[in-house]
Amino acid sequence: MSPLEIAANVLAGASILLAGRNSVHTWWTGIVGCSLFAIVFLHSRLYADVVLQAFFVGTSVVGWWQWLHGRDGEALPVTDLPPRHLLGQVLAGAVGAVLYGLLLRRFTNAYAPFLDSTVLAFSIVAQLLMMRRRVQNWPFWLLVNSIAVPLYFSRGLYLTSALYAVYWINALVSWRHWRRLREATAGLATA
Repeated sequence: MSPLEIAANVLAGASILLAGRNSVHTWWTGIVGCSLFAIVFLHSRLYADVVLQAFFVGTSVVGWWQWLHGRDGEALPVTDLPPRHLLGQVLAGAVGAVLYGLLLRRFTNAYAPFLDSTVLAFSIVAQLLMMRRRVQNWPFWLLVNSIAVPLYFSRGLYLTSALYAVYWINALVSWRHWRRLREATAGLATA
């Protein structure tokens, strides 16, 4: 466990906890934490995770703006993903995981290319939903964390694996919290 892995975990952990509490500060802490994680994953040959961290940095900038100004200049409310779009999100994640896994297996020395790619693809789906403050981002994070915990453990990233186990619990708690926020928002809209 390196000082870099510890710093990445502290900042990314803060970001995830802040996301669960619906705090806009999730974004800047995520930018720093993900930048550090990109280096950690590069050294562990988890190349899909390196790409994922770069994606997180870019989307964190956009997410930060959207949360503050994304609805006609006002903060986005917490809402549901329309049910007809849910299947599309699942299919996009599955297709992305298979295609990227095939690329990694063919062209790199990646460790566990398909598991790594599944973490990548469904993290992208979850992140895009979180950027739009959709409640359904949390079940996708549960899936990602369920795969990431044993994957990172198998690479000797014990602290990161433990943190992703905490993220799994956080995703459960956050899912409940965001459903309550959505109900409160819907109640205000009808009042």
